[in-house]
Amino acid sequence: MKPPYDINADILHLISEISTKLGEVKAYFLQKQSPQLRKQNRIKTIHSSLNIEGNTLTVEQITAIVDNKKVIGPEKDVKEVLNAIKVYNNLAHYAPKNQESFLKAHKVLMNGLVDSPGKYRNKGVGIIKGDNLAHVAPPAENVLHLMTDLFDYLQKDKDIALIKSCVFHYEMEFIHPFIDGNGRMGRLWQTLILLQQYPVFEFLPFETLIAKDQEQYYRALAISDHSGKSTAFIEYMLSIINGALKDLLNVNNRTLSSFDRIEFFRSLGTKSFTRKDYMNSFKNISSATASRDLQKGVEKGLLTKTGSLNQTVYMFK
Repeated sequence: MKPPYDINADILHLISEISTKLGEVKAYFLQKQSPQLRKQNRIKTIHSSLNIEGNTLTVEQITAIVDNKKVIGPEKDVKEVLNAIKVYNNLAHYAPKNQESFLKAHKVLMNGLVDSPGKYRNKGVGIIKGDNLAHVAPPAENVLHLMTDLFDYLQKDKDIALIKSCVFHYEMEFIHPFIDGNGRMGRLWQTLILLQQYPVFEFLPFETLIAKDQEQYYRALAISDHSGKSTAFIEYMLSIINGALKDLLNVNNRTLSSFDRIEFFRSLGTKSFTRKDYMNSFKNISSATASRDLQKGVEKGLLTKTGSLNQTVYMFK
């Protein structure tokens, strides 16, 4: 059975805005980002997703762990970060529509943190918020059947990826298939579903916006629980994605340095190119800026050039 939800005017408006921003991301070649920005955003994603679950390590500490440096902190928190790094560094190895892949990701993410990582729970669970029982998950004996239905929805339904990712995230949280790690798995798997169609989501830290106001996240889950439909959660998550894309476009358009652009252009695999080729990859810069970028690349020994004026050809060393 298809998970229940409604498409309202607000959701349609958000999908339209997101689609426009995704077009801008593609036009500005920001879907992969520069290596340094990729690293920074990956760290933000890990920090925010774990922070929502109570991890106390700072962005600086997680950066140190990524750089293979020792940090002082709670053993459990360090282990959570190490596990998350392994998962996020190997996103390409997970298939978003495959249930076995889902379980393998949980096994890596929760290794050493729970007794049976990578396995669905075998007992009942409830979610406590403050002094209140916020949610009673379905009985353990129903989990496999419910998750199989949810993956059937991913595989067979014609919904667009933006909707599917939100629906899966909510339904998985409702089912609560694991003893622990459900929140971080929901956010991870939404990223994977979106990544299948939009490369930018590999490094788009929308979890940062969730972490800024976690109450809204839990409120959207609660409203959807009460209504029996994921509509409220879809609307909430689309607003988060829209905000994250807005931040990406604003930050990249303001702060990309000459060397960020050159390194990104190198990552495209181009061997030799002209200034016009370079500008076609960065449609928001002027010809003067492109010339300065390329001259800096030559001065720093990153590029060589032959020819002159409009006949100049550049090559990466």
